[in-house]
Order: sequence, then C-alpha cells, then structure tokens
Amino acid sequence: MGVRGLQGFVGSTCPHICTVVNFKELAEHHRNKHPGCTPTIVVDAMCCLRYWYTPESWICGGQWREYFSALRDFVKTFTAVGIKLIFFFDGMVEQDKRDEWVKRRLKNNREISRIFHYIKSHKEQPGRNMFFIPSGLAIFTRFALKTLGQETLCSLQEADYEVASYGLQHNCLGILGEDTDYLIYDTCPYFSISDLCLESLSTVMLCREKLCESLDISLADLPLLACLLGNDIIPEGMFESFRYKCLSSYTSVKENFDRKGNIILAVADHISKVLHLHQGEKKLEEMLPLGPNKALFYKGVASYLLPGQKSPWFFQKPKSLITLDKQVVSMSSDPESKQGVPMCTDPELKQGVPMCTDPESKQGVPMCTDPESKQGVPMCTDPESKQGVPMCTGPEPEQGVPMCTGPEPEQGVPMCTGPEPKQGVPMCTDPEPKQEVPMCTGPEPKQGVPMCAGPEPKQGVPMCTDPEPKQGVPMCTDPEPKQGVPMCTDPEPKQGIPICIDPESKQGVPMCTDPEPKQGVPMCTDPEPKQGVPMCTDPEPKQGVPMCTDPEPKQGIPICIDPESKQEVHLESKQGVPKCTHTEIKQKLPVGADSEFKLEAPMCIDPAIKQQDLMNMEPEVKQETLVSDPEILKVARAHHVRAESYLVYNIMSSGEIECSNTLEDALDQALPSQAFVYRPVRQRVYSLLLGDGRDGASTCPTVKEWFVYSGNPLRHPDLVRPLQMNIPGGTPNLKLLWLNQEPGIQARRLDALLGCFDLSSSREELQAVENPFKALCCLLIYLFVQVDTLCLEDLHAFIAQALCLQGKSTVQLVDLQLDYIDPRAVQLGSLLVRGLTTLVLVNSACGFPWRMSDFMPWNIFDGKLFHQKYLQAEKGYSVEALVEQNRSRLTKFHTLKSVVCKACVKENRRIVSKQHWRSHQPGNRQYEPDHWRRYPSSSGLQLRVPDNSA
Repeated sequence: MGVRGLQGFVGSTCPHICTVVNFKELAEHHRNKHPGCTPTIVVDAMCCLRYWYTPESWICGGQWREYFSALRDFVKTFTAVGIKLIFFFDGMVEQDKRDEWVKRRLKNNREISRIFHYIKSHKEQPGRNMFFIPSGLAIFTRFALKTLGQETLCSLQEADYEVASYGLQHNCLGILGEDTDYLIYDTCPYFSISDLCLESLSTVMLCREKLCESLDISLADLPLLACLLGNDIIPEGMFESFRYKCLSSYTSVKENFDRKGNIILAVADHISKVLHLHQGEKKLEEMLPLGPNKALFYKGVASYLLPGQKSPWFFQKPKSLITLDKQVVSMSSDPESKQGVPMCTDPELKQGVPMCTDPESKQGVPMCTDPESKQGVPMCTDPESKQGVPMCTGPEPEQGVPMCTGPEPEQGVPMCTGPEPKQGVPMCTDPEPKQEVPMCTGPEPKQGVPMCAGPEPKQGVPMCTDPEPKQGVPMCTDPEPKQGVPMCTDPEPKQGIPICIDPESKQGVPMCTDPEPKQGVPMCTDPEPKQGVPMCTDPEPKQGVPMCTDPEPKQGIPICIDPESKQEVHLESKQGVPKCTHTEIKQKLPVGADSEFKLEAPMCIDPAIKQQDLMNMEPEVKQETLVSDPEILKVARAHHVRAESYLVYNIMSSGEIECSNTLEDALDQALPSQAFVYRPVRQRVYSLLLGDGRDGASTCPTVKEWFVYSGNPLRHPDLVRPLQMNIPGGTPNLKLLWLNQEPGIQARRLDALLGCFDLSSSREELQAVENPFKALCCLLIYLFVQVDTLCLEDLHAFIAQALCLQGKSTVQLVDLQLDYIDPRAVQLGSLLVRGLTTLVLVNSACGFPWRMSDFMPWNIFDGKLFHQKYLQAEKGYSVEALVEQNRSRLTKFHTLKSVVCKACVKENRRIVSKQHWRSHQPGNRQYEPDHWRRYPSSSGLQLRVPDNSA
C-alpha cells in the first residue's frame, strides 16, 4: 500500500520524521486552539483491521465476540478523552488500481495455500507471521462500529483520498492509518495505527514537513516523488531505469543506507537540482521519460491533489485524470468551479481535448487549450455532420462560435463569397460530411481563422479574436512545438471525435475513436441507426467489446465477448441510461434503513475552508449506471455512503463488484468455493436490482464479478447474468420495497428476501423460528440444498455452536481450547461467514425485512466454538453432548434441525450422516468440478468457470 519503499526508508534512513505523540495532549491543545470544536480523528478503517483483530485464534472463521469487545474498548478509550472518531471504509476499487488489487489477491492465494499446507502438516493454527484476517472482517466491522454509535462512512472512490480530504476540510486532529500515501497528501497530521499504544494513547506522528526537509524538496514535490518511486497507480517497474539513472549520477550516496534508501534520495535530488531548474518553463514530459505513460503519470500526480490544491508541476490547471483504455478523461480539482472538466485525448495526436459544460444547455462541450494564453477553446458538435467543431467563446457565456481546421495546416483552403460581394471568406471543407466552414484570413499568410455562420446566414463571426486586441487565439497545438493539431477531423478521414448527448440527463459524454481495430473505445450511437459499429470498453485494456445496434429500440446494445468461451453476452438493455450524480445526502434515514444504527451530528468545520458535501470533495465523474431511476439511485447511494448496505450501490451504479480472498483449500474439490455457492443468490439480487429481461427489454444486463476462487487468474471478470426470481405475486419493484411505508410492505420485503435464496416454499417454517436463529436457518437450508457434500454432522455442528454461543461470555470463548485444527472445518467456517455477508447484501437489496443484528456473526457464530462442535460431531458425540447437556438448548436444537431438514426435503435433498455417505462414496471425496452442486442450471449463465474450479 502507498509509495513503494517509503515506509522502510522512513524507518531506517529518516527516523527523525517520526515523533512520539500523545492523543490526550493533542486533543487538549486542539480544544484550546479551536474552542467549540470537538477534536476528531479520521480513521482509515481498512488499515486498522489487523490492529483491531486481537484474538489469538483467526483460522477457524473468526472470534467475533472477542473482536467486538476489542472494538468497544478501542472506541471507549478515545471517547474517554473527548476525541471523536470518523471511520472510512473502501467502497469500491478504482479501475486504475484494479491491477494492484488483482496482484494482492493472487499473492494472498499463495499465502492461503501455505496456511492449509501447514494445517495439514501440523494440525494446528500457524503463527502470527502467517496471520490472515478472517473472511468478512471489513464488512462486519462497519456494522459493529455503527452498533457502537460511531459515524461510519463508505467511500465512493479510493478511500484514502476521501480520508485525506475529510481531514483537511474538517480541520481534524489527524488521520489514523498505515499508508504512506498519507505522507504525500497535503492534509492534516498522519498518525500510525501500528505504533498505537491504546493504554497510554501514544503513537508515532509522521511529519511530511520533516520528510521534505530531509529530501530537500517542497510539499508540492511529494506527489511527483511518489509517482517516480511507484504507487498503487504507477507500477513500480515503470520508472525503474530512470531511478537507477538518478542513482548512478547521485554524488551523495550513503554507504550505510540500503539501496532503496539511496534510490529515494537520488530521485529526490534529481527533482531538487534538475527538474526545479525548468519548472514552469517545460512540461513534465519534456523533462522526464514518460513516453506512452504520460496520461497515467499525470493521473498519478493529480490523484494526490485535494480540493482547492494545485500542482506547480502542471503546465495548466491541475487535473485528475481518469483513463479508459486509450481515452483519457481529466477532472479539475478546483473547488471554486465545483465542476469537473472532462478531457478527451486523441490517441493518434497525443493531445488532450478538454471539455467544458455550457451552463445553459448543460451539455458537455469539448475544448482545446491554447498553451500560450492558457485559455480553453471549446468545441461544438454540428447537428448536420455529427462532427465536433472547435469554437471560441465570446464574453457572454451563452455564445459559442464553431470553427474547423483541416487535417493539414498548410493545405489550400477554398474561398466562399459572403453576402457582400466585396468580401471573400476562405472555407474549410471536410472530406466526409462535405460541409464547408467559412474562415477569415489572419495577418500571417499561413494561418486561416475559421468562421461560424450565426443563426442568420448573412452574418459571419470570425473565430480568432481574443479579448486582448493584439493577440489572436491560435489553434490547439501539440505539446511538441510547431505542430498544429486539428481538432475536428481525425487523421483518418472516416473517424471523428463525437460527443454523445444523453437524451435524459442532457449531458455530453466525450468519446474517442481508437485507431487500433483490436481495441474498443466507447462511441456514441446515433438515435437513427446510421453509424458504424460502436465499441464498449472492457476494464481490461487489451479487450475490445463490440456493440450491436438493435433496430427496434434504436439503441446500441453492448456485447461482451468472453475470450475463452467466445460467447457474446449483451450488457445493457435499458434505454436512455442517465449519468450518476453525486447529489447531497441528507442526514435523514431513507425508508427501510435499520434504525438500530446511530448517526451523530456533523462536527465542526474549519471556517477557512468552504464546506462541501463529503462525497463532493472531488469533482464528480459522470458515470453511466445500470439503473435509470434517479430517486432509487439516490437512496442506494445514501445507504452506501452511510455503510448501511453491501454491494447494492456498486451493482446499480457500475455493474461491477468484487470479493476478496477466503480461507479455502484449493486442493479439496469436495467443498466448493463460496464464490460459486452464493452466485445464484447474487444473480437473483441482480434480477431484483437491474431486471431480468422479462419486461420487454431485448436483453438483461450483465454484472462483472471479480471474485477470488481457485483457478481464477483474475485476468478479467466473470460476466454473470441475472437469474429470474420466483416470488408469489411477482417480483416487486424497488420503489415498493425501499420507499413504501404501508403496513403490508414488510411482508413483501420478506418474500423478496426468501425469493433471492429460492426458499419461498419454506416461508411459514422460517417465520416460526425465533431470532436470531431465523437468518441462520435460512442460510443453512440454502447451503445444504446447494451443496451435496455437506452431511448431518455438519448441520449438528452449525446449530449446536449457535445455541451454545448464546450462553457463553467473551472470557469463556477466549479460554476455549481445541484438540487440533481440521482443514475442512476451517473452510466450512469461512463458507458460513461468507453466507452471512451475502445475507447483508440480500437484506439491504430487499429493503431490510430483517434486522441486521440477527445475522451479525458475534450473535450467531464463533469460529473456535464451531470448530469444537465440528470435532465432537466427527467423533460421534450425541446431540445432548453437543448442546452441553442443556435441556432448553436441546429442545431448540431439535426445532431448528427439523426446520432445516423439512425444507431440504421439499427440495429433494435428504441430509444423511457422514457414515452413510462414506459407505456410498469410497475414497477421498475427489469429485469432478461442480459435482457438489445439486442444481447446476440454477446458477444461470456462467461465462467462464475454470476446469479445475472447486
């Protein structure tokens, strides 16, 4: 995480930047300096999970009661000294960090393989050096903190950016985390969670000012340094040769420093002594070997700029770049404008084409930037030719005057005679649309200035006049001097740079035409099917995804082609998909929110900084969504931001979700991966949230799943279609489930939840079960119906541990000792916990028919306790012994077992003992792939499943 090598460098080479501080003293000083403001620490929760998870046992599925107790102590300690905590969780994985995410998941797979190898060899839990956080820890930590009354937020972009922005804008005491990116952001102080002593409330503060002093650079140079060293956006190997070149010319190599430390010193020295000489005179690409990585590098630098901050290393206004294959969209981070300035880069010309938004028409208008005057020259789209035409804006913002430049600046320009015969006006003729644009001739013979005919054909408006009379506005020039860059026509005459205007949102979307036929870059489809085949961009840069135009709905329908199965899958069926906007979120809970989670009042904000919506801290990126109803999207977004739901907003807004590693034995083919077991549930959730194609749409949407399982190289996502639901009375719509407050709607919500698990036939039996076992029974029924290799002993262990957990204290659970560790029980524990996270998804998608607390693991599952009951059941212990000779528990045990078994019988699934199973299945239970699944077809279309999948 963070900047490559910087953590080690700080510890070994620059230890003086680390200062031991005491939070109690800092809070007192903060109160004296800012009377009336509560000292607040922004916590990067994802960095703190390892610190918070203090239980000794981690292999069995999680010691959730102990963990909850540790979180309670953590919160109490800070509350006791008057410090408020704001917790941020990652809410999504940004596309430019997907490769890094995949790299870490594959590394975790190797770690998990070593863990299971150790368990099989030693029959015990590995040491803390092999520690792997229990599955679902991040998800359930959100709800644990909310239960404890803490303000818990989920990010709409990279969490570290939102953490740094929140800390800066709200004048926070500091940031608590473990990520060297917080040394790069120019924000409030950064404190280390790994060095925190909770008893004394002392930790280490890492001072970025002292770091700059040691490296002889300024704060504004830190983002540049971070990108040259490598971070989550810039691969470490991208500038490896450059770093070694800096090292070879570095004259102050410290013999007592390690090689990485000297490299950081050398790169900083190069910034200080070489790059600073030309700062403001040359662009970075003229001083650094950026090559084809220029856009990515600029994006990396801009990713550290918080709202209102600018980089002196940007020749123009700082922008936050978002790369879509070869298309680059840039965003200004200037809070005054409150508007992102999208920018489209032509891959052939290597030139950025910014866009501006007309306040009247609300349409995105591409523009080119004059490198000398620093002024943007907007472009307009001609309604006749569908071609982008540069234009110059006059003093009045409503006026835009288009112009056109030929592909070659020196080519001849035909003349047009205006309404008055004395005037000759040059014309720029485009070879394709055969459209002529009048031009006026400037003082220099080689320069023609296009003109635009106004609403009345008698009037020509020259394009090149600047507010300063002595200076004309030149054409957009390439970063390489003396090269004219035509803004209207692509080097290939059949291609242009169109703008897609969404009919509902009325917003312009810049599009680029990729000159390479192997790669698809998004293009606008004309309402009348006159265009060629547009392209839909897949997250993997090397993949092109063609689109097919349906003559009936007159809309381009994206198609995904799986590289292995060669199947075509339509991605979207909705027409007029609006853009997702980051609207303000009111503190009022939407209908269906779980009332048990508390929200505190907003804290004091630094008066020097303009208050902004928390999620509007960075200019928003207009994003196509799979759901067209803005009201429903707003509710989903609100639940997401307040960390009250799981994956719902990701599905609806981007159609892309991910799930990290799970403790699963890749060599045990008898037990399936949780990714496959719960996929049918997710598919029905997709049907509920996105539709299943039965409403007249030509095809149903497809969701991209980045789920980790054995044999999945994660080179691209699995493309998964919704699965039709069977709900009595039909599938209810989201407005009914989420916004309707009528008394009978709660029953419809429950119907939808059971429909997602395909358990509508067991509604009455489940309704009779008391809390918190209702959700557990639902999950167990689904598991035993879905997975044939689960036996009666497994069911006994699951039920017995849930019942015994109710009567045990945290201390008793801590003292619980296991005879040995069984690898199958380890995977079963993780499988159940992943089922509980799936319940969180389903419950929030259905409008919260059940209380979230009913399936929080600290109420119904304990890893060690389950492992104990599993080992006892394996040894043939009686049911009475499993429930510890407690008659009340015994009665409940038989009741819960009866509910599960009867529901399974309805689905033709008879749960038998392992002894019976062994007598019919000799050997080591090595099955062919998916033999564990009772209903292979229930998973719907599965575009890619490796041959060796578990």
